[in-house]
Amino acid sequence: MAVEQEIATQTPAAELEAPRGRARPRASSLTQYAGFLPALVLFGLFFLVPLGLIVAYSFWETVDYNVVHHWTLDNYRYFFSVSTYVHTMWATIWVAVVSTAVTLAIAFPFTYWLVRYVSRRYQGILLVLCILPFWTSYLLRVYSWLNILGPGGAINRFLLWTGLTDQPVSLFLYDRPAVILVLVYLYFPFAVLTLYASLERFDWNQFKAAMDLGARPRTVILRILLPQMKAGIVTAVIFVFIPILGEYLAPQLVGGARGVMIGNLIVNFFSGAQYTRGAAAALLVAALIVVLLVIFRRSLDVEDATRA
Repeated sequence: MAVEQEIATQTPAAELEAPRGRARPRASSLTQYAGFLPALVLFGLFFLVPLGLIVAYSFWETVDYNVVHHWTLDNYRYFFSVSTYVHTMWATIWVAVVSTAVTLAIAFPFTYWLVRYVSRRYQGILLVLCILPFWTSYLLRVYSWLNILGPGGAINRFLLWTGLTDQPVSLFLYDRPAVILVLVYLYFPFAVLTLYASLERFDWNQFKAAMDLGARPRTVILRILLPQMKAGIVTAVIFVFIPILGEYLAPQLVGGARGVMIGNLIVNFFSGAQYTRGAAAALLVAALIVVLLVIFRRSLDVEDATRA
């Protein structure tokens, strides 16, 4: 008893009152997540609710321009039964693939040169020049390409001036190559910023050590640099490929009838009051994006994703 009384007298009062304060960490954990409440409300009102409406509309019917709440799969059957719609879907995918590949093929050498050979004093200036087009309107940037690629544009004027052609070439406008060119221009800054974030953290001493051991620069890039940039490359693909799938304005203005993508098809459905078919087409694109995001996410490690 004497020993127990001595221990009790030596124990601080804060430790004796610890059982009473066990509820405080739980309350503090609830308050620290309260800051997410506005974001959750905003996310629910402007994303989850519209998404739920699109899902419901895709399973309803349109009769005499009126939406009938009759659950059916006819909208999806109709979409896959029309070869034009299926062809447009596949064309959208391959345009996105080609545009993403070209964008990364241009952005990676530029970013590699920027990080390795340009002093840090001028890197920020060049990055600002890359994102400088963001300071102008998206519509204005797309319209400017009409003056460059059009029959009276800068490219055709140069070809006529040099005598390489006798009449304006229509290859540069109202076709898929023009759409790919404009998309590469629009999403090039996204790829540069993402790859720059990965290359900036790369330990270039590994590169020098491999070169000292006799490895060629190409081998070092393929076997040392690129594997450590996996997270940055995948993130760049996400930032470029996913938005291109839903592109509407660039194919509409520069692609014309031969550059139609799935986004233009969805707009045509809704413009023609075919809301249920438009919702089904939009949901197919959303499902494709979700599948791609799951695939991309599985290709990343949690540690690599945080480092990138």
